[in-house]
Amino acid sequence: MLHIALTHVISRVRQTLVGVMGIATGVGCSIMMAGLMEGSQIDFIRQLVDSIPLVSVSDEKRDPSVQPSERHFASVQFHNLSSETERRGFKNHYAVLADLEEWLPGAVTPSVQTKALLRSGTRDTAASLIGIDPHREAHVSKLATQMKAGTLDSLFKASNAVILGDTLAERLGVGVGSSITLMASSGAPILARIVGLSHSGIRQIDDNQAVTLIKTAQVLAGKTALLNEFRIRVDDVMSSRDIAVRVEKQTGYKAVSWQEAHEDILSAFQIRNVIMFMVVGAILLVASFGTYNIISTITHEKARDIAIMKSLGLREQTVRRIFVLESAIIGVIGIFFGWLLGYALCIIMGLIEFKSFMTDMTHLPILYSPRHYAIAGGVALASSLLAGFLPARKAASVQPVEIIRGAS
Repeated sequence: MLHIALTHVISRVRQTLVGVMGIATGVGCSIMMAGLMEGSQIDFIRQLVDSIPLVSVSDEKRDPSVQPSERHFASVQFHNLSSETERRGFKNHYAVLADLEEWLPGAVTPSVQTKALLRSGTRDTAASLIGIDPHREAHVSKLATQMKAGTLDSLFKASNAVILGDTLAERLGVGVGSSITLMASSGAPILARIVGLSHSGIRQIDDNQAVTLIKTAQVLAGKTALLNEFRIRVDDVMSSRDIAVRVEKQTGYKAVSWQEAHEDILSAFQIRNVIMFMVVGAILLVASFGTYNIISTITHEKARDIAIMKSLGLREQTVRRIFVLESAIIGVIGIFFGWLLGYALCIIMGLIEFKSFMTDMTHLPILYSPRHYAIAGGVALASSLLAGFLPARKAASVQPVEIIRGAS
């Protein structure tokens, strides 16, 4: 059967090459597309993860405390319950911090989160101000490596020092060494000096973030003992959701993982992946039509040979296997050259250099994954076998007597 199948394939060299090229093009383009789309997705997530805490614990409760009346009356419910004298911040925060450090597979640092108005001359800009401990910050974020000017230790070298995102500083028209006024809803305004500029590559952060010492943020908020956020970084990025659940259960405070905070983006990526695989499947399906056309042509041209083989005793099952083997041979050769083409296309795409004001990337991020080659090859082989099965079934049903007598 293999000898007959090879003879049929080799005797139609031009059509065989067309079929092989169709499958190779489909496999190569699908590998390139999958590597490009998944590579850009992973690169974006990496930048996002490097710029934010993996788990953020705030001084809020996910659900309000159960009130006595709710325990006695099923019809009573409270929403947005708060007290005018409620004290913001963690209660006994040093004990909570020590408990977390005992078991966390990573690092944790306390910080102060507040909203502030930054004023430089006649320009006013709202920003998120974060009070940090520079010594601990290097263990939970990449801020130390994202400094465009100055260092984290520069926060200790000036009174009320502040580090701004580079695009935020550009909006204010200030630079390192400039003085700005920080104002919050509570507390007195303070005069701060810019000692550094940071650049994370994410526009929302660079355009909206100011960093200072914990003490400065507490003075600005008007609460000298305020700590209202724990920022956590764990060794395994993908375990952040489980860590957040455990932290929230232990402390009672709301813990949000990066997956929960950016669930809309991750959902969009899932839809994007579905679309990608649909497009890849369509490309490979189109390539399989070439195989179908070749096997159909061979079946038509080899009608007399099929009749002779069946008259010599070959069963329908054997004839069907011969033509399925032909499609498998074309498919395997096409997949092999498709893998080479896909790898070459990925290298070429990765070498393309460009500049964009929307991102810091200078080259396209390409993911080289064996999974892409396996999926593309598997789908292409399945499509080729299916494309060969239909003509094979037709060939196997040929009546040798009609062909030998000269019936059309």
